[in-house]
Amino acid sequence: MRISKNKVKKRLLLILVTGLLVFTVFLGRLIYVQIFNNHWLTKKALEEWGKNIPYEAERGDILDRNGKVLATNVSSPSVLVVPIQIPAQSRNSTADKLAQVLGMSKKKAYEKITEHQSIVRITPEGRKISNEKASQIRALALPGVFIAEDFIRNYPNGSYLAHVLGFAGIDNQGLTGLESYYNDGLKGENGKVSFFSDVRGNRMSNLKDQYTPPTSGSSLMLTIDSRVQSIIERELNNAMAVYHPESALAIAMDPNTGEILGMSSKPDFNPGKYQNVSPEVYNHNLPIWKTYEPGSTFKVITLAAALQENVVNLQKDHFYDSGSIDVAGTNLHCWKKGGHGSETFLQVVQNSCNPGFVALGERLGKNRLFSYIDKFGFGEKTGIDLQGEAKGILFKKDKVGPLETATTAFGQGVSVTPIQQVAAVSAAINGGYLYEPHLAKAWIDTDTGQTINRIEPVLRRQVISASTSKKVRDALESVVAQGTGRNAFVDGYRVGGKTGTAQKVNPNGGGYMDGNYIVSFMGFAPANNPKIVVYVAIDHPKGTVQFGGTVSAPIAGRIIGDSLSAMGVEKQSGGLEKEARWPDQPLIKIPDLTGVNKNDLANYDLNLNLKAEGSGNVVVMQSPQAGVKVKQGSTIMIYLGDKKKSND
Repeated sequence: MRISKNKVKKRLLLILVTGLLVFTVFLGRLIYVQIFNNHWLTKKALEEWGKNIPYEAERGDILDRNGKVLATNVSSPSVLVVPIQIPAQSRNSTADKLAQVLGMSKKKAYEKITEHQSIVRITPEGRKISNEKASQIRALALPGVFIAEDFIRNYPNGSYLAHVLGFAGIDNQGLTGLESYYNDGLKGENGKVSFFSDVRGNRMSNLKDQYTPPTSGSSLMLTIDSRVQSIIERELNNAMAVYHPESALAIAMDPNTGEILGMSSKPDFNPGKYQNVSPEVYNHNLPIWKTYEPGSTFKVITLAAALQENVVNLQKDHFYDSGSIDVAGTNLHCWKKGGHGSETFLQVVQNSCNPGFVALGERLGKNRLFSYIDKFGFGEKTGIDLQGEAKGILFKKDKVGPLETATTAFGQGVSVTPIQQVAAVSAAINGGYLYEPHLAKAWIDTDTGQTINRIEPVLRRQVISASTSKKVRDALESVVAQGTGRNAFVDGYRVGGKTGTAQKVNPNGGGYMDGNYIVSFMGFAPANNPKIVVYVAIDHPKGTVQFGGTVSAPIAGRIIGDSLSAMGVEKQSGGLEKEARWPDQPLIKIPDLTGVNKNDLANYDLNLNLKAEGSGNVVVMQSPQAGVKVKQGSTIMIYLGDKKKSND
């Protein structure tokens, strides 16, 4: 069948038009892709060709309030491989050389370098290695093997402040303590080096490597004073060695701001080697986590409430302590068998007399007593900037009867944390102001050293008046000078405080444990203008009488005295003199021995042990200085020279 020329022309025209349309579509698509979608395509291509060698950001340092480094970083590189870039004929030798340097099997090294992945980390043997090993691998110049810049967290002081600092894991992520709480500010942002290779792994010479620098985290300055912290660590370590308790803890705080000056608990751990201890050790920061019946340190709250409500005059009102008091058919005993007899309520406080505090609780009544317990912050978290804080346990008010009111008044039947007690007692003696305890003082720019953000104290509320607070301070100073807290007395620093001896609840039920106590002391100084509050609690000390005044008071006294001296707080006169009781040794005021000839020292009836250093004939210096009071038999250092004392 013949086709007319007309039809042929129409068909050719149709084909031409169709072709033009198809070409136009393809051209339009090409223009769209090349011009309008160019950025997206380039990005996808670079992602396909690109390989990233990560550069880990440095975490910010953690510093004490004076700039001492408490946590920092040490360079610790990691080994990565790009398997496609390792020639097949070199795989055996590459695996062998890596295995020798990294201390791993050749088989495992070979498996790593032949994985079907774009980039493979050699873990764990090649993760965060020493700089020496990294240099050895760099010197080998192995194709496809790279060294990534990483860091490992370093805690230069070992177990010092361990629970507070916490630690960071291998990925530089804060896991516990301040490292975790402030991780977002400390961690920084990782960087990378990007290079480009084709499907065969060959580097693409027309594309330059791209470097994205890491951004360091900010440094965190704490309220911690390392001088105070060192004293706390020393005293708790000594307590663990002498008394072998189940645990020991101490907190030092500025009562006027809520700033934590020192905090520690034992047993502790080295944050850089946290894997060596049980999680029960590093997860339990006892000052904020541990809850227990406080015992007599809680009486400070009852005292403050009674004075604020004007239900007692400490000097004029009297109480007769027979050794026990009956409340709702239950006999509540005083720690002293036979009681203290007739005493003023100031003596009730000094003697830590349980029946006397029951009487104060009855004068206040359930509603007022528990109202002040709430106002002082018990039953809720203090808000300290650490994770894992407990709230404690109080009686439900609808379940509180006369017996519960009575036991609560002397610190039994309620469960509180150490940090709650420190915050509450600080409010009782600082003028009545309840502050939120805190550890962070400021954020510092790591590169410039400039302060980015300063963290201000947080005042929650005023609980009692300034005049009531002064009465509390005066009463508690008399506890240390004339009562159960005499072992915390520090000559010249006017220490106030309260002892505590709390029987522990049997965890298996059935009441209290026999012969198992948490002994504590809450102290502060100077009593007329407090600069520091110190709480010490020792859980079940062995080989001694388990009383707060016997075990914890002298520890707290040493912490207070040495800390105030380190902080530059001068001693003062005008405080209450310590009342000497058997078996107390009388205190001797050290005379001024400077200028005295060494042959004349025998003429001084000192009852002191003089230890001389130097080769001269005249005392040119002494320690402690003249005027300090010490116990009989104390050692006094005298330094001999040839310079005579001036008579001017």
